[in-house]
Amino acid sequence: MSMKFRLPDEIPIEEWPKPEEFVEEAIRIVSYAEDNGVTLRVMGGLAIHIHSREYDKLWRDLGRLGEKVFTDIDLAGYSKQRDDLLKIMEELDYKIWKQSMYYFAGRRYIFFGKIPMVEVFFDNLSMNHNINLKDRLESDKYTLPLAELLMSKLQIVKINEKDIKDAILLLRAHDIGDDDDDRVNGKVIAEVMSRDWGFYYTFTSNLKTVLEKLDNYEALSQDDIKIVSDRINRLLSLIESKPKSLGWKMRAKVGTKKKWYNDVDEWIQF
Repeated sequence: MSMKFRLPDEIPIEEWPKPEEFVEEAIRIVSYAEDNGVTLRVMGGLAIHIHSREYDKLWRDLGRLGEKVFTDIDLAGYSKQRDDLLKIMEELDYKIWKQSMYYFAGRRYIFFGKIPMVEVFFDNLSMNHNINLKDRLESDKYTLPLAELLMSKLQIVKINEKDIKDAILLLRAHDIGDDDDDRVNGKVIAEVMSRDWGFYYTFTSNLKTVLEKLDNYEALSQDDIKIVSDRINRLLSLIESKPKSLGWKMRAKVGTKKKWYNDVDEWIQF
């Protein structure tokens, strides 16, 4: 293990862990933490992969499995367990990058060890938009609930191909429902979008972008395209039919004339 923290792009490919090592290590960390009373859940593309292993072939065909496909392990936890987390990670042979404790003012810790970079976000995922994780971590076994995984991918204002592909995989592997039982909880998403016009605008715009791009990917069969399209349209319908808050309506009148998202430093994006 390196004794010094290095950003992923500073590490040569020959030192980089294989994709399966990321999966195994993420599950090991979450399981060990759970056994010791600390709640952690995996986030990001790695979480979508863990939750959709039956679609490994499609992942590969879309170019989402290969060398250095995962840059880190992103985890969510509760701030009230920060001190216990430090002990847990030390027992798992991870060191904390001390600057992260101050740079993020306790909202986010960065560790390094067997996996070069493990990030833990506390209570919220605060990027271009904020996702409140309170009381949601226990809804799934190893990862964030599917609703939060989808929101985390589609909260990105400058969305890229990787995030679009991850959203496609998630929506191909999981139906829209009204609970978290291996389904994307549409009720949770619609509720979040009904209170925050800025998040609503980014999220629904990105959903429509995913819909428009489905025909661009040769790896997708016509059946894949139909299923993902139907699920996107059902989710959009749920979001639009949910009554909006007064604050949402007032902000909607201003629209994009005023910036509706938070800026995020490039190297610390989710």
